[in-house]
Formats: sequence, C-alpha cells, structure tokens
Amino acid sequence: MRFVIIGAGRVGLRTARVLREEGHEVTLVEYDEAKVRRARGQDFEVVQGDGSREENLEEAGVHRADALGALTGDLNVNFAACMIAKHHGCRTIMRIDEDYREEIYRKYADEVDDVIYPERLGAMGAKNALLGGTIRAIADIAQHLQVVELTITNEAPVRGYTISELQLPANATLLAFGKSGHQLAIPTEDESLETGDRLVVLADFDVLSDVRQILVGESPDRAVSADGGIVDQNPGAANGGEHDGGN
Repeated sequence: MRFVIIGAGRVGLRTARVLREEGHEVTLVEYDEAKVRRARGQDFEVVQGDGSREENLEEAGVHRADALGALTGDLNVNFAACMIAKHHGCRTIMRIDEDYREEIYRKYADEVDDVIYPERLGAMGAKNALLGGTIRAIADIAQHLQVVELTITNEAPVRGYTISELQLPANATLLAFGKSGHQLAIPTEDESLETGDRLVVLADFDVLSDVRQILVGESPDRAVSADGGIVDQNPGAANGGEHDGGN
C-alpha cells in the first residue's frame, strides 16, 4: 500500500518507519528544514512544504495514495490536508491533541475517516488507523509493550476454541474478553471463541504479528485494524502457542 504522511516529527516519522518496515511505500510532507533533513537521512522520500497546500500533496502523490495521515501538531494543517486528500479519494486520518478530544471528535468525525490521539496511542495507533481492519491499539505501556483489542474473524485459527485452549506467545497476556455485542470482562476458561468476539491483549511489539495471526488469521496483504493493523512476519504462528507526540 502507498501512504502520504503530513508531518515528519516524532509521531509522523515513527509511523512512517513502522509502515516501511512492513513493506509499504511512504512519502512524507514536512515544512521544517531540520525535520526534512532528518527524514531524508533515514532514506524517506520527503516533499518540503506546507502540508495544507494541494500542490505539495500532489507532488507527494496523494492521487495515487491509499491513505493520508495528517499527523502534525497543527490541527488546521491536519484538517486541510484531510479535506484535500478526501477530494482525491484517499482514506484520511487526522491527528488531534488529547485536550481537544471530545469537541473535535464530535465536530470532525464525519469529515474524516478516523481521528487519532497519538499522545495516547503512539505511532502504532496512527499506523493502525491508516491501514484499517480488526486490531485496535488501546495504549502504549512502554516502548515495546502495547495493549491491543482484537476481533475474532471467520479465518481465525482459534475460532471454536475455548479460552482454556488458547495459547498465546510467551510475551503476550490475555487481559479481557467480550462476546460479540457484550461488554468486556475478565475471561473465564470455558468461554468459547466465536466470530465477532473481542479480546484485549498485552503484548510485546515483537510478538504482535503472531498474536494477530492466531486471533484474527488474516493474510499478510489484508488490512487488519479498526484503528489499526499489523502485517504477517511469521505466518507459522497461526496454529497458536508456537511461540510504537508531537510533530
């Protein structure tokens, strides 16, 4: 997939890195010269200029992009970039600050495809929103530790298993479970895993791909998140138990 990211600050650059590591094409748009140099020094394609101007987005290839992530610290720039990208048929993701969460979400939720709060979700949350699908980042606990919510699909290898039969990687722990249409609760061993059920898992970033393959079971080329997604790096884990602020 191809992405355009507005802003090469901490959130934008980290998001670009995780997308590139999963084989996606990424172009950054950044006004600040020092940030442009830093991104280019990491071998990213960067268009230097204002991300709210259509000519700069066109130079970045917005007309060919699958999604645009407006991840600067400037809400006006982010919203303008999303509106331009929407005109070009892109999926649009807009960053807002945590302080503005309720008001801005209500005002803009219908105008963009997804609104994110990177101070809470970090780069993975931004990446997840860009990809779309059945895994959602809930919180960054530490640099390599993430809480995610996954939804069981028809393709999930563990569909039909019980909680007691579920084997996650050593660096992953099941925190909560909810039947489809019901609230999350502490999991009990005899609960069965069926399509639409939700599981909240605490996992090391290195095993998130394995966790997704076990609980979601989607192929590497499919988007995997309602805020987010992770591409397969070890499809062999499908049988279960073999085993990332400011602009």
